[in-house]
Amino acid sequence: MRRELHEDNRISWNDATKVHNSHKADQARFLREGGSTLFPEEIELLGDITGKTLLHLQCNAGQDTLSLARRGAVVTGVDISDEAIGFATQLAADTGIPGIFERSDVYDWLSTAVQQDRQFDVVFSSYGAVIWLSDLASWAAGIARILRPGGHFVLVEFHPVIGMLNDQWQVAYPYGGGDHLAFEHGIGDYVAWAGQSLAPSGYLEGVTNYENPYASHEFTWGLADVVNALVGTGLHLEVLVEYPYANGFPGVSGTVEGPGGRFAPPADRPRIPMMYGLRVRK
Repeated sequence: MRRELHEDNRISWNDATKVHNSHKADQARFLREGGSTLFPEEIELLGDITGKTLLHLQCNAGQDTLSLARRGAVVTGVDISDEAIGFATQLAADTGIPGIFERSDVYDWLSTAVQQDRQFDVVFSSYGAVIWLSDLASWAAGIARILRPGGHFVLVEFHPVIGMLNDQWQVAYPYGGGDHLAFEHGIGDYVAWAGQSLAPSGYLEGVTNYENPYASHEFTWGLADVVNALVGTGLHLEVLVEYPYANGFPGVSGTVEGPGGRFAPPADRPRIPMMYGLRVRK
């Protein structure tokens, strides 16, 4: 586990989160009026969450968490970024949608939650979460221990095949195995890149030409790495699906945006998996 690298990521995310939210029009009003930032894939995998306790790991600035609360869940969101959790807490207050938000490194939070015997019906994580994990085994073990018997964990994530490619569609990065990749300019402005698909409340120009002054660190986990870590704890795999598009994420230069904010390769490129979803049950 690389806690010193996690700390670098916290600082990088703090800076980037302010920039990401600069592009999103009145988010509180959007959610108050029934808007949602969820995509159909996670809704389908989660199923009916009415009245269930739901833990959202690596929840970012809370928009998805509160959208899940609007679907009837009793939500707790956890994220390493002070800026993200501060924004999420204020967003809950401004919308009147109940949600608890706790700032912590995911590993510290899971360890403490296990010691306190906290239990949840559902655990959820999505979209660019796995690459920040330096130790899959500890992550999976923590999830397994905080799930109630019969509870399930849902992950919707960008496919690691996309993580291998540079902007020219060339294989530039390793696949799987947990290799460490360092990036001098940290988390970029992916909201500006994706546009309206990640700003359903309305897209604003916001901060322009952003370059993060703080470094970040990622880890290269393959699909088998993730699945084996989870089932290795005794969790049972119920669903594993790969999608030939990515929600709200262009991923590589030249991808084409289709209906619903789905980005796919252009017609002159072969179809490849760009996203996957899974559900495991205790």
